[in-house]
Amino acid sequence: MLKTFLIGIKDLRLAFRDRAALILMLAAPFVLTLGLGLVTGRFSGNNNSGLSDIPVIIVNLDNEQLGNALADVFTSEELADLMEPSASSDPEAARKLIDEDEAAAVVIIPEGFTRSIIPQQGDFDNPDAVQEPVKIEVYANPSRPTGAGIVKAVVDEFLSRVNEGSLSGGVSILQLMLSGRITPDQAEAAGIAMGERLQTETTDSALAITINSSTADGEEVQFDILAYLAPGMALMFLMYTVSYGGRSILAEKAQGTLPRLLVSPTSSTQILGGKVFGIFLTGAAQMLILIGASSLFFQLKWGDPFGVIILVLAAVFGATGWGMFITALARTPAQVASVGSAIMLIFGIMGGSFISLDQMPPAIQTFSKITPNAWALDGFTTLGLGGTLADLSSPIVALLTMGTILFLVSVVLFGKKNLVQK
Repeated sequence: MLKTFLIGIKDLRLAFRDRAALILMLAAPFVLTLGLGLVTGRFSGNNNSGLSDIPVIIVNLDNEQLGNALADVFTSEELADLMEPSASSDPEAARKLIDEDEAAAVVIIPEGFTRSIIPQQGDFDNPDAVQEPVKIEVYANPSRPTGAGIVKAVVDEFLSRVNEGSLSGGVSILQLMLSGRITPDQAEAAGIAMGERLQTETTDSALAITINSSTADGEEVQFDILAYLAPGMALMFLMYTVSYGGRSILAEKAQGTLPRLLVSPTSSTQILGGKVFGIFLTGAAQMLILIGASSLFFQLKWGDPFGVIILVLAAVFGATGWGMFITALARTPAQVASVGSAIMLIFGIMGGSFISLDQMPPAIQTFSKITPNAWALDGFTTLGLGGTLADLSSPIVALLTMGTILFLVSVVLFGKKNLVQK
């Protein structure tokens, strides 16, 4: 055990003596975080993360109960800090403003929207008649995906409430008619009453669409965009670190260092274990240094300290598993370097380091689960929003499981390659 520890410490020292490696392990993610912070306005006080003051244009051509209720949602006090709504009566002019990047989205409520949902006089004369509802249009700005996505989510929530009330009421009345309990004349009166109730319930419940910015203890939380960007960059370059460590294993084998170690009373398990431990220590040191530096220079609050440490260790464990797997498949140090660099970029993109996973296609969101980046970034975002270690069970278990499986597969592959031999 002591020999494994000493080999790991030796590799840690060698990694931090390599100036080129230090640039990619520490300087590059720090500079990229600084650059992205400047782009998003984090250091100028103008946060363009899309989480506040989202400019949205409301075109209400309906001007009846449900149309007015939806317009009131965007101007409600509950969404005052999130939305910055403006009214317009010209759909084409509103779309043009979106094309000119003046707003995140325009919500067009067409004429007849309320009447297509709330029954009117004569609608129940023919029970088999089905009236198609008029659709609301959300014209989104592709250059502001986060803000446009939030606007669409608010509209979808409103429509789900409307559809739920309309369908439940309509089905109830139709069943009463088919069973003969009420006549068509009575159905019409019941339908109109149902429409009035739907209008009241939708208007009263529309303001239930709120943004929760407090923890379970009631503490106010303001999300810092750097709490997403900084761990995203650190996790992406963590993949470089673990592949760099794997490359050193093959380099030492080619140079004859690993076989010479077996001249001493040191087993191949101790040697390989020490090399893996060194990669793990290097990755953990890299993450903790970046966390400390961003906290010192950017005043970034990462959240619950104990949760941060455990999540870092789990993330490094999962990433180290990938590093060992790449090393086990490669034949030369150059192959590890090439594949490691490619994996670093692919996992960075798929894991959400550059673009939020919520804005990616469902297939990419599913496939991203093979990356340690996605799981760890989910955990760091949870901590940035006020979560604690108790809220990190899913990402931590996923990262530990990922690392364990990859280590077991790598051990089998290393054994077949006789990586460490006399």
